[in-house]
Amino acid sequence: MKKWIRLFFNTLKVFLLFTLCTILFYYGMIWVHQEYQNYQKYDEPDGAAVKVFETDGEPVSLSGYERIIYFFLHGE
Repeated sequence: MKKWIRLFFNTLKVFLLFTLCTILFYYGMIWVHQEYQNYQKYDEPDGAAVKVFETDGEPVSLSGYERIIYFFLHGE
């Protein structure tokens, strides 16, 4: 009989530990989500930022093959 009671309490301890870890993980994920939810990644950069890509006023239309060759030749 004592063996069954000990088994029950050990199972209950494992279940409670699992439940507490799951709740901690859940609220940790909520905290991370709220931390980065209002992060403005498309803001104008500060300081002496330089525009990387410029088309000199006219749009460039390249096919897929031409775009790959341009990338390999110029790295852009």
